[in-house]
Amino acid sequence: MEKTIIAEGKTTNEAIENGLKQLKVPKDCVDIKVLENEDKRSFFSILAPRVVKVEMTIKEPKANYDKIKKEIELSQEEQNKAQENLEKFLKEFVLKLPEGTTYNIEKSTENLKVNIIGKELGYLIGYRGETLYALQSVLSSIASKGIQNRVRVILDIEGYKAKREKTLEDLADKVAKTVIRTKNPIKLEPMQAYERKIIHSKLQKNTRVETISVGEEPYRRIIVSLRK
Repeated sequence: MEKTIIAEGKTTNEAIENGLKQLKVPKDCVDIKVLENEDKRSFFSILAPRVVKVEMTIKEPKANYDKIKKEIELSQEEQNKAQENLEKFLKEFVLKLPEGTTYNIEKSTENLKVNIIGKELGYLIGYRGETLYALQSVLSSIASKGIQNRVRVILDIEGYKAKREKTLEDLADKVAKTVIRTKNPIKLEPMQAYERKIIHSKLQKNTRVETISVGEEPYRRIIVSLRK
């Protein structure tokens, strides 16, 4: 729902800051229109107190695809074809990894889960999973070959995602407590859609805070703020 206020200050920046405090949102979440500029003052108003007015409207959030994106259901035939595509690639791929590395594939109508098990595979995970997610995207393309629908592949390596999920859930709790204590919104660093979903889910039942995703990929991030 649209929310618009008129904020005042001695300068444009001060008026904007006052408005942001009232709206309790970051600057990039509002549209700003200067109604009275401090530079446009007549001779007769020179002795009057300097006041700048700005109109500030909270931007309508874009559809939150982290929450509402609908999954494509795969037929049994598509699942089998996708698995066949992955098997062909992974059999050769693991031969280039440290000795003893194995993998398994789980099929469902929503996705195929690939788990790579081994030792010293950190370089396949990368900084905060960057390499893992890049490889996951490659596997999705490979799995989709010859299939009308794009197959969603969920990749995990050495149980990284379970550990990362725990870290993100702890982060969500910590940020929520800080927002409640300070009454100020907090913008998190850009995350993968999978990671944003963990934050959204963790805080969904919290009656005192709410979450929205803003920005475009790969810089899309979550803002946690007090529930209105």
